[in-house]
Amino acid sequence: EGELVESGGGLVQAGGSLRLSCAASGFDFDDFNIGWFRQAPGKGREGVLCFGNSDGTAWSADFAKGRFTGSSDKVKKTAYLQMNDLKPQDTAVYFCTAMDYYCRDYAWDDYNYWGQGTQVTVSS
Repeated sequence: EGELVESGGGLVQAGGSLRLSCAASGFDFDDFNIGWFRQAPGKGREGVLCFGNSDGTAWSADFAKGRFTGSSDKVKKTAYLQMNDLKPQDTAVYFCTAMDYYCRDYAWDDYNYWGQGTQVTVSS
C-alpha cells in the first residue's frame, strides 16, 4: 500500500522560506508525478503545483509561480516543495499527492496517493 509522509512545516515570518518534504513508500516512486495541495483555515483544498517526477511535465497555480518550486530525490524517494517569499495568506496545511499521469490542474480525488499534511504558518 502506497504511503506519503510530509514533514518540514512550521512557523516562519513573512518573506521567509520553508522546504517541505514528502517521503514516499509502497509504490514505484519513479513512475509517479507529485502534486502539492493546501488547505487554509475555513477554506477548501486548492492545488499548489504538480512536479513531473516521472515525465518532466509541470503545472503551477498562479499564486505559486515564481515563489514555489517542486523537486525530488529519486534515490531517497522523496519530493520537496521549496517555498520562498512566504506571505501570511500562505498559511495552510500542505499535502503531497502522487499520480501516475502527466501533470496538470487535477482535483484532489484524481490522485492515487495522499499524505496527511503538514502545517505551515506565516506570521506578519
